Amino acid sequence: MLVTIIAGARPNFMKIAPIIEAIQLASQEGRDISYRLVHTGQHYDKKMSGDFFEQLGIPEPDVNLEAGGGTQAEQTAAIMVRFEKELVSQRPDLVIVVGDVTSTMACAITAQKLSVPVAHVEAGIRSGDWSMPEEINRMVTDSISNYFFTTSEVANQNLLNAGVGLDRIFFVGNTMIDTLLKQQPNFRAPQFWDELGLKKKEYLVMTLHRPSNVDDPEQLARLLNVLEEGTEQLPVIFPVHPRTRNNMQKFGISTNYVKGVEPLGYLEFNYLVQHAKGVITDSGGITEETTVMGVPCMTLRTSTERPETCTIGTNELLGTDSEALRKALQVLFAGEWKEGGIPDLWDGKTASRIVQALLQLHQPQDVALV
Repeated sequence: MLVTIIAGARPNFMKIAPIIEAIQLASQEGRDISYRLVHTGQHYDKKMSGDFFEQLGIPEPDVNLEAGGGTQAEQTAAIMVRFEKELVSQRPDLVIVVGDVTSTMACAITAQKLSVPVAHVEAGIRSGDWSMPEEINRMVTDSISNYFFTTSEVANQNLLNAGVGLDRIFFVGNTMIDTLLKQQPNFRAPQFWDELGLKKKEYLVMTLHRPSNVDDPEQLARLLNVLEEGTEQLPVIFPVHPRTRNNMQKFGISTNYVKGVEPLGYLEFNYLVQHAKGVITDSGGITEETTVMGVPCMTLRTSTERPETCTIGTNELLGTDSEALRKALQVLFAGEWKEGGIPDLWDGKTASRIVQALLQLHQPQDVALV
């Protein structure tokens, strides 16, 4: 059984690393499974791509489609045209797409057009916010996938509500957490740790990149002002997305306690998160990592596709109101943040469950599954 695995953007890399490792292990044990890794090139600079391959031990891709740049439509088209040629020359038994980036949707469509089955890892998650490109990617990908590997019971129910048969849904857990637990012993302090005089649990970490938070100068200024005033003079370490940095410069926004730094590698960023007093973010994936590491997390969004990080984990959904952030910081500094727990099957064994399911699916129809 040959599977083609798609990776295109930074969030994908943490999700594919354990799947590749599990396939390699199964192959070494004599199981009939091998893989071909296709990097679409959606994220093409070293900080967003190359560093992650190196740090997570991901093998060099079999091919890089180099389809980065341009608008979302241009990028989608470039990926589809180039991936179609890849599938024609190297036809697999199955294509695995992960997450919800442009590459996920584009490659799923291309595979189905050529009658190659598609398995979606991290299927079924929904925010309900159609203004997010990721939500469109999720919905399109799930509407045409053959097999669905899910991270939560909520995702299972979303798929069932959409008419997906239970026999095609596999509740396996979260491959992001496989990577987190494996790499946790390797986390390392970033170079600026000593330079900024950082101490464990005496700083905050922030990531912001969504238009609702960073494109409006007044909104961005309000959020940063709350952090300047409400963190009891603790530093806020802010790996700045290039788009956010450009906006801050354009808007003439400067900060004191909020310390802007360059984007970080996986090991350095998660070292910061693990030892932070709290995290402020508008990302989805980070809320999963804070949940497993037991770190208080404040999400500056009105909806989330990962509700289990709020109902079970350490995350709170604040919306985009700066006053809600101020109140959440007061709760944090009062020592009253909720403790949280870890969702079912977020145990570091998700990839092995995925590979076992793939092997069972690939068995001849007359062979009974054990």
